[in-house]
Amino acid sequence: MPDYNAMELMICVAARNLEDGATVVVGTGAPCAAAMLSQKTHSPNLCIMFEAGGVAPQLPTMPISVGDSRTFHKALMASSMPDIMETCQRGMVDYTFLGGAQIDMYGNINSTMIGDDHSKPKVRFPGSGGANDLASLCWRTMMMTVQDAKRFTETPDFITSPGYLKGGDSRYEAGLPLDTGPYRIITNMAVMGFDDDTKWMTVLSVNPGYSRTDVQDNCGFELNWAKKIEETEPPTEEELCILREEVDPHKYIIGR
Repeated sequence: MPDYNAMELMICVAARNLEDGATVVVGTGAPCAAAMLSQKTHSPNLCIMFEAGGVAPQLPTMPISVGDSRTFHKALMASSMPDIMETCQRGMVDYTFLGGAQIDMYGNINSTMIGDDHSKPKVRFPGSGGANDLASLCWRTMMMTVQDAKRFTETPDFITSPGYLKGGDSRYEAGLPLDTGPYRIITNMAVMGFDDDTKWMTVLSVNPGYSRTDVQDNCGFELNWAKKIEETEPPTEEELCILREEVDPHKYIIGR
């Protein structure tokens, strides 16, 4: 069995969720690595988009920001942030990746602050940027993160980017497009989706080396479980070879 670390596993799992011909808006870091890996394995026609305007570049190496010149390398378009957001508004973006300090059972994400006073928080984070727009308008939102009970919390201190809000139909009732929302939460311990009716976070598979107890103990709310829980498929030798030699040879991401 190939030897791999948690970051490599999460990137490989995320890459498998990006089908050929899909469109995905990514930031830098692990989401970009997942998109690059997907494009170099099973999705050669994956259209990668960057918030600053790069559309379908042929990425030579890992960019360090969404405005890095490499995000425009041999791209179909060198557009702008309004163009990317308009494309999302028009329903033409299948996937996006978001991150944050907290996430709840409905996939609502906090990337703004920790504390109960917005003017004097305990910790101030970067905030939304384009995250709220992407979470609101892209069809499917994914997140890659290390799992612990503080990050996976029942009550986020702030909701920066909407998931399924209060569950059920509340996202649609709030005016957001029907059938959009959180899709996969990929952690070092498990892969989660969301129940079709309640929109509650649901464990789909448990990663090698972890148990159901580990997954639940490292979550601040009660998780829903799929009827059949399988072990997450580990990275293949081919995936790891491409990830290590072509996508991130300097280990900027997978070396974390």
